[in-house]
Amino acid sequence: MSMLQKIKDRIRQKGLKASLKTFTQRYVFFHWELLWMERDLVTPVPPHKLRPYPPLRRELITVRNADAFARHFGDRVETMRELAAQGHTGLMYLDDQGDVVSFIWASLRDYDDRHYYGCVFPVREGEFFEFGGEMTRPYWGTKLSVDVQLDLWKTMVDKGCNKVVDVCETHNIPALKLHMRMGYKEQGRIMHVYGLFGRWRLSRETRYSGSRLDALRKPERPTVTAPAA
Repeated sequence: MSMLQKIKDRIRQKGLKASLKTFTQRYVFFHWELLWMERDLVTPVPPHKLRPYPPLRRELITVRNADAFARHFGDRVETMRELAAQGHTGLMYLDDQGDVVSFIWASLRDYDDRHYYGCVFPVREGEFFEFGGEMTRPYWGTKLSVDVQLDLWKTMVDKGCNKVVDVCETHNIPALKLHMRMGYKEQGRIMHVYGLFGRWRLSRETRYSGSRLDALRKPERPTVTAPAA
């Protein structure tokens, strides 16, 4: 298929406006806002109504077992191997075929994200930085999204941590709602990441007051009181 035909098909699928936006962000300029979030590791997770999922096998990610990512995350195999070699803590979940269907990472030190955002995320003593959480589509909306985090938290408590911190893109509404469901709180900080011509990355941090998530919160139901007899 020619490049021109691929462009025509993409425009037909996504529309001209969405296609131009994708092209601009990839090859000209983008600006992402990443909300800093935090949570202690002892407060119970609020109740949820997520679907159950079939049994999976959990393993620590190592340099030797990273090939298990090949089927569903083929473009991440070397990245997973590199992160493991750098000493970060990663958990992966394998199906009955031995293929990874979900994974999540933690860093005890300042995390230099060279693979995606292109900036450094500082980590304080007693904290760990959670990143790279992902799962295949059949597991979206299941309890796995909660369990992978709980398992990682338990692992990091054993390493002396008492708080998890991470960042979440302000345009990723499902991820923001997951953070709220898990009991995360805003830190009042935003990491701004800028991309120029698909090559250069710049970043800076700003602070804010109040909440950036109020629009996503479910309105409380009004309390109805019965009239006095």
